[in-house]
Amino acid sequence: MNAPAAVLARGLSRRFGDFVAVDALDLDIARGEVMGFLGPNGAGKSTTMRLLCGLLSPSGGSATVAGFDVAAQAQQVREHIGYMSQRFSLYADLTVRENLRFFAGIYRVPRAEQAARIEAALSMADLRGHGDDRVEHLAGGWKQRLALGCAILHRPPVLFLDEPTSGVEPAARRRFWDLIHDLAGEGVTVLVSTHYMDEAEYCHRIALIDRGRLVACGSPGELRARGLGGQLWSLGCDAPARAVQLLRGAPGVLDASMFGDRLHLLLDVAGPGMEPLLGRLAAAGLGAEAPRRIEPSLEDVFVRLVARRGAP
Repeated sequence: MNAPAAVLARGLSRRFGDFVAVDALDLDIARGEVMGFLGPNGAGKSTTMRLLCGLLSPSGGSATVAGFDVAAQAQQVREHIGYMSQRFSLYADLTVRENLRFFAGIYRVPRAEQAARIEAALSMADLRGHGDDRVEHLAGGWKQRLALGCAILHRPPVLFLDEPTSGVEPAARRRFWDLIHDLAGEGVTVLVSTHYMDEAEYCHRIALIDRGRLVACGSPGELRARGLGGQLWSLGCDAPARAVQLLRGAPGVLDASMFGDRLHLLLDVAGPGMEPLLGRLAAAGLGAEAPRRIEPSLEDVFVRLVARRGAP
């Protein structure tokens, strides 16, 4: 018999007037799973998290978190989750240890257990020896680790992280993700929203969200395997913006887009291939490097899936 989902949503929706921020989402997230919510700013990731945390009431559908209904049992939901927002929410004028003590009280950690849990949080966040440092003097990555330590003091079974590494340097982000996987290994279910495509690779599964809708859901490998439906090529050439316009819609070209200073071309495997396209560029006076076949990134997959779905 399968264990019940840690997070379950069916048709979950949220409207603000005529604006649909979350549009009929279905989710099944298992215990100990790291689920990434990936999408551009304004896609509905944060609103989805606030619904699942019991901070907003659904306009439609239903959801349970840690076995509690987010609409009917919002208080119980909040007691069984940890939440870390994209904005640093600790007290800069307090020390590391003072922040931990404060949140231990807020989360009603039994007084007899507070000292041990604070020491465990300091160890987890690699902040031993810094307990008396004022938070305002900590580097960005250290602040984020402290915020994570505060969010798990009450040992919640489900943890919500809303763009937790925004503005943090890459090395500190990688260390933060190591901590996330340590928690998942202990059975904590972790939901992470991010717009960093590279971070999504660290998740067990990814929910691609656009305009409040679930575009696709699966592991990074699964999404890359099924997301494109063609061969992806990278091409450097003169005037890439003009080249995109020239090649988009050409025979055998499923999609053409800018990717930094290069072109990404998605070609139909049954099409004429690259040679006619290079000829078209040459005829227009645009020099091009030798193209190379590449593996699709999650960004390629996301853009393609959104294009397939089309505008609402």
